[in-house]
Amino acid sequence: MYAPYDQPTYQAVLELLRPEDIVLDIGAGDLRFSRQIARIANKVYAVEINTFVLNQGLTSSDPLPDNLIPICVDARALDFPADTTVGVLLMRHCTHFRLYSEKLRMAGARRLITNARWRMNVEAVDLQAEHIPFSDVGIGWYACLCGAIGFNAGPAEQWSNEMDRVTHEVADCPQCKEV
Repeated sequence: MYAPYDQPTYQAVLELLRPEDIVLDIGAGDLRFSRQIARIANKVYAVEINTFVLNQGLTSSDPLPDNLIPICVDARALDFPADTTVGVLLMRHCTHFRLYSEKLRMAGARRLITNARWRMNVEAVDLQAEHIPFSDVGIGWYACLCGAIGFNAGPAEQWSNEMDRVTHEVADCPQCKEV
């Protein structure tokens, strides 16, 4: 029903946050991580669809920080607050990456901190960056706006170790056409 992440995963996200950030925590669960975010960020909107799980966080003996705003709603149906600057999406099984990243971009958010694309690793996605067409990638790793990730193969003689450290942000990858 609810599987919180370990503290090293949370810490990887916290290290990417800044005091001026206004965070939309998508899938906030029982607010244990939202409370940690609230210690760093200017404001935190904690969105959770499951009333039972959210209520566990609300009935905690620790009072909610003043800058933490819990919202019980399906994030897919929520109009994201216009003052949001950063989205946090810790959800390895997320199938709505494209929707959330588009909604965050439309709300004016600059970054999405997530593990939804690479499943285990936390990354900060620049929501305002230009994404190259998938057809322009050539050989190498790619991460798409739809949430797909992969490796575009090519001739081994063209491969270099530097290529292993670069991930191309793309749009319209082959998996986009499957959606």
